[in-house]
Amino acid sequence: MATFFICQFVLMMQFLWRYVDDLIGKGLSLEVLGQFFWYMGLMLMPQAFPLAILLSSLITFGNLGESSELTAIKAAGISLLQSMRSLIVVVLLISCASYYFQDVIGPDAFTSFRQLLRSMQQKSPEVEIPEGIFYDGIQGTNLYVQQKNVETGVMYGIMIYRMNGSYDDAAIILADSGQLQSTEEKKHLLLTLYSGEWFENMRSSDIAGSAEVPYRRETFAQKQIVLDFDGGFNMADVGGITSDARSKSMQRITHDLDSLREYADSIGHAFYAEAQRIAYYQPQLERADSLQARKAIERADVDADSLMERLTLEQKQAVVRQALESAQRVQADLEMKGDYTHYLNRNIRMHQLEALNKITLALSCLIFFFIGAPLGAIIRKGGLGVPVIISVSVFIVFYIFDNTGMKMARDDQWTVWFGKLLGTFVLAPIAVFFTYKANNDSVVFNIDLYRELLMRILGIRQKRHVFRKEVIINDPDYAADAEGLQRITEAIGTYSEEHRLLRWPNPVKVFFREGDDHAIRDINDQLEPIIEDLGNTKDKLILNELNNYPILATHAHTRPFVRKWLNIITGLILPLGVFFYFRMLRFRLRLYRDLRAITQANTHIIERIGQREREKAPI
Repeated sequence: MATFFICQFVLMMQFLWRYVDDLIGKGLSLEVLGQFFWYMGLMLMPQAFPLAILLSSLITFGNLGESSELTAIKAAGISLLQSMRSLIVVVLLISCASYYFQDVIGPDAFTSFRQLLRSMQQKSPEVEIPEGIFYDGIQGTNLYVQQKNVETGVMYGIMIYRMNGSYDDAAIILADSGQLQSTEEKKHLLLTLYSGEWFENMRSSDIAGSAEVPYRRETFAQKQIVLDFDGGFNMADVGGITSDARSKSMQRITHDLDSLREYADSIGHAFYAEAQRIAYYQPQLERADSLQARKAIERADVDADSLMERLTLEQKQAVVRQALESAQRVQADLEMKGDYTHYLNRNIRMHQLEALNKITLALSCLIFFFIGAPLGAIIRKGGLGVPVIISVSVFIVFYIFDNTGMKMARDDQWTVWFGKLLGTFVLAPIAVFFTYKANNDSVVFNIDLYRELLMRILGIRQKRHVFRKEVIINDPDYAADAEGLQRITEAIGTYSEEHRLLRWPNPVKVFFREGDDHAIRDINDQLEPIIEDLGNTKDKLILNELNNYPILATHAHTRPFVRKWLNIITGLILPLGVFFYFRMLRFRLRLYRDLRAITQANTHIIERIGQREREKAPI
């Protein structure tokens, strides 16, 4: 319930900003505003259900995982799906409630909300005349005020355009100053002007038979004008709102779709028949007086070019002008009919989209639960931190796909079912994936795993850390270790002579031929046991020198991947192949430096072991 009210509040605030201009400055009563927010809340409840379920399931299972209660539940032999059974029933009930709201309560709420919003838009605003711009909030009047005294209410530099009929009959009033007051019943405004002039054309219809329109000019020291102003609130007509698909239930949408399709088909056939008649229209046949004349015209082989050549220049221009006007009329008529048929088809698609929306929005409650609950069990973070970020991200993804699909289907770019079900098609596999991973205790969100993978791809490695042990059971075999390090040094020398690591390898051999470098792997297999054995020493110089040994990458300097088919695919994809080729060059350069560091460390440790042996030898 807490997450529901949070989501409802967020959606209402987001929805409110769309209509804030229709609320400010209208002098609306608290009752009207209360109805506005009430109907808005009822409309947004089906959208708040999925987001609230996602957030609450993330918080609930995140808290259970964070406090190790999920571990205790699984240790008792209860799987994650078994622990979710009761919540699945609750979510199914919420999905049914969401469908009920959309099918029964939502259409009435939408109708009432649109009617109230239209009434608010049609209501005349409170008279707050701005400075420096024309104000058209008063019906039939445009008022311009150059400067206004806020304390006294006196306006200066007044210019008024009063529309008495057409634009030619407009009256222009100029005044040095004036005041505007509302009558007690708030039905009229009393405008008092000082030191001004009145310019007006007399109505031409009042003077019959006169070719000239009289002109009137009046200069006044003080003049009062009464302007019509309805400051009350009147409910608008619901005409046009009830035909919207969002104001209909599923049963009514199904019923109206048949009528809409039948009407659109009849209009389409009528337009097609008329277009055929216009396209094959022959004026000379219509002007033929007799049937014999028509047959003669039809049989005649008339060359239009030869007929045009016989005409004079003025006649040719008249013919071309007439043909152009006729073509423009036909084009305008076809465009008008095309727009109307597009509107009819769009209205049908909107009804189909709304019918699918009632189902998908209710189904999204179940999908969001199977995303939120497994994610909470995997992430194991409760509270309003991480769950809020994840839930908002998932909802944004769903909103983008759903809104994009709806617009593309509405504009007839995609099919209706594909556009409206796009968001469901995207999130349903994600819900199945997360539920499967959480039920099987997967490490899909193990940050250390992804960090290690990223470090491997970028070639980033950790340094070796060898510390002195407090308890040593067996001392190192210094003689054997020194002998082994000497063999490794000789092997590195032989490898460096046979393989030139600073040379660019052949890309064909790298990606399309088999071959691997086992020498470095053998060197690494010999070196690591010696380092582990020498790690038992108490000699600080040897321990310090052991930390200079790098951690070798035994394969990356020869091939991008171990599997041959992956190397072939990488080589065929040029940008990817170039990336991995230069990555391999980087590993070759690093291996060259590593081998030199190993040789240097071997020399220092062998010298230190020899020094220790000489110090222990008897004199």
